[in-house]
Amino acid sequence: MRAFVFGTVLAVAVASAAIAAAPPAPALSMTLSAEQEALLRTTLERAPSHGLRPAASVPAGGEALLEAGVRYAQAVRAGRLQPLQFPPEWAQRPAPFDARSEFSRAVAENRLGTWLESLPPPSTFYAQLRQALARYRAIAADGGWDSVPSGKAPKPGAADPRAAALRARLAAEGDAVAEASESGFDEPLRQALARFQARHGLAATGELNARTVAELNVPAEARVAQIEANLERWRWAPRATPATRLEVNIAAQTLVYVRDGAVVATMRTVVGRPADRTPIFSDAVEAVVFNPPWNVPSTIAAKEILPKLKRDPGYLQRNRFVVQPGGGAVTQRLQQLPGPKSALGLVKFDLPNGFNVYLHDTPTKSAFALDERALSHGCIRLEKPLDLARLVLRGDPDWTADAIQAALDRGVTVRARLSRPVPVYVGYWTAFVGEDGAVNFRRDLYGWDAQLLRLIVTGA
Repeated sequence: MRAFVFGTVLAVAVASAAIAAAPPAPALSMTLSAEQEALLRTTLERAPSHGLRPAASVPAGGEALLEAGVRYAQAVRAGRLQPLQFPPEWAQRPAPFDARSEFSRAVAENRLGTWLESLPPPSTFYAQLRQALARYRAIAADGGWDSVPSGKAPKPGAADPRAAALRARLAAEGDAVAEASESGFDEPLRQALARFQARHGLAATGELNARTVAELNVPAEARVAQIEANLERWRWAPRATPATRLEVNIAAQTLVYVRDGAVVATMRTVVGRPADRTPIFSDAVEAVVFNPPWNVPSTIAAKEILPKLKRDPGYLQRNRFVVQPGGGAVTQRLQQLPGPKSALGLVKFDLPNGFNVYLHDTPTKSAFALDERALSHGCIRLEKPLDLARLVLRGDPDWTADAIQAALDRGVTVRARLSRPVPVYVGYWTAFVGEDGAVNFRRDLYGWDAQLLRLIVTGA
């Protein structure tokens, strides 16, 4: 698994890496009071709690301490990547932040303490991840956990030589199970394993299958590195988000609709496959389109539709594809007409963005039953698109539930513009704390955790 790669190799490098150095700048011309100097030193000593590591011990004072303070402030407020280090797909970027000027001003105005406290992301999710980081570092420092041997999944209640190893493994993360018998794979053990599976995005069957064993055997050091990567991403996120919004987690392949600060809907999604990755970005849904046509991207038409047409001359007509006039340099384009066979299903959510990524329905419902759903060309398919359409249009007198159904029944394309666009935040969270306070992990589908940690360590 990718987790082993960045866990066993990069986690060690991260542990000894310096906080990313700021570009060369004029020396800071200020003098700290004894109180300010003590406060700054204490803050820098606590830098590891944010997933940051000084290169050596905290400087005793003078210009070296000031420069360390600037680097810390820049890292914890805006992250450790320089603008040119961000791949295009990581379009969620930290707001510009001049740590040097802000630091000088805070010292001069004698508000260094409140300024330092204001630097980390204010999100409770960030605070929860910091707590998780401390916990998993302690587990790793204590030797981590032993692996669970592979083997055939045991039947409920049957004896299994791995039962003791599984109990010990689950207990290492705090899910202790009372022993009914040393070798019995009893119901309490199955339930504990099901909880583990749910925290890792697997079907909570309580079955000790190969995929579950693989997740159990990801080293504690790898989990530490995962948490550190996600803490870094939180520094790119907006400092505040509106009370009503949509949140997509690419790694978990889920969508959450938050209205007035409360979660009112959750659903599974299908996201881009590794060859067609869904980007990290934010935008807003401006309209809901019922019975949308699909304007086939030229790359998909050439690579996927054309080969099918060559094998089956009736493919286009049977699947309601037509050739439409193009625009600009494109003289023609392929379009799939609205209908139950349309790749966009019956509902599409328009959100203008440079990646041409949107949320939509799909006629292929079976994919939502899978644990891992990275299968699309980059757009985000929704498990319950009609439910979401009703929710975002709720309160609009022109778009009652009956009006929505009537629009669908007519079978023609109708665009329902939202009176207030709904912000959408598409993130890549492979480590997060759930509503029950449990730490969740997801597989690094795109290798972006490993890439981010490598950029932090090496800059390339």
